[in-house]
Amino acid sequence: MSEAKKIALVTGAGTGVGRAASLALMNIGFTVVLVGRRLDMLEETAKLGPAGKSLCITADMTKPDSIAALFDKVKATCGRLDVLFNNAGMGAPAVNFEDLSLEQWQAVVNTNLTGPFLCTQHAFRIMKDQSPRGGRIINNGSISAHAPRPFSAAYTSTKHAITGLTKASNLDGRMYDIAVGQVDIGNAATPMTDRMVNGPGVLQPDGTTKHEPRMDAKAVGDAVAYMAGLPLDANVLTMTVMATKMPFVGRG
Repeated sequence: MSEAKKIALVTGAGTGVGRAASLALMNIGFTVVLVGRRLDMLEETAKLGPAGKSLCITADMTKPDSIAALFDKVKATCGRLDVLFNNAGMGAPAVNFEDLSLEQWQAVVNTNLTGPFLCTQHAFRIMKDQSPRGGRIINNGSISAHAPRPFSAAYTSTKHAITGLTKASNLDGRMYDIAVGQVDIGNAATPMTDRMVNGPGVLQPDGTTKHEPRMDAKAVGDAVAYMAGLPLDANVLTMTVMATKMPFVGRG
């Protein structure tokens, strides 16, 4: 690949928000490194975008060696990295707080917090030494970075922590022309949120269940593309993109 190309890397690119963001980035001119555990899903994302604008690499965000090998391959193959979207994530089973096991807690922390931390470190190392210097890192924060759902201690804790990682790495990236921001997503229509509109719906804080409005995931992809397309002297530190009618704003 030519070093003149703009290179973006998206984790969790095989489905949902990761796929939507990958396609949006391709459509504004980025060559996108599609990262996930399942090659078949990554290849499906690649087929949906412009020909020759993507590269599929499998990696496991819970394994430091896999993450290191990923970024080594990106540097060797692409020569540079302009944008990293830390998107891959998972949740724990919705159980009573006191019944959440340490193993379930650690699995969420490893994927949602330690993985993005390691990816950000590797991106820093590439971005600070390349020419032209610098780049942009975008973290998937979630509405859970602001307010929890019932029985979501692990997921909500990691998403609050992502806000801290965003702010700290944005500060530390200044000297290298690295801008770091966060997109907090609410009720994007993906396979992960199908339960919001099927069956009884999702549990509410008052103990009832209800269906919740969703938005097209393309809106999130377009938001990520907007952030990615900014010049490095400008940054969106945090952006909330949510279904207009979802139960977040208010006392519902």
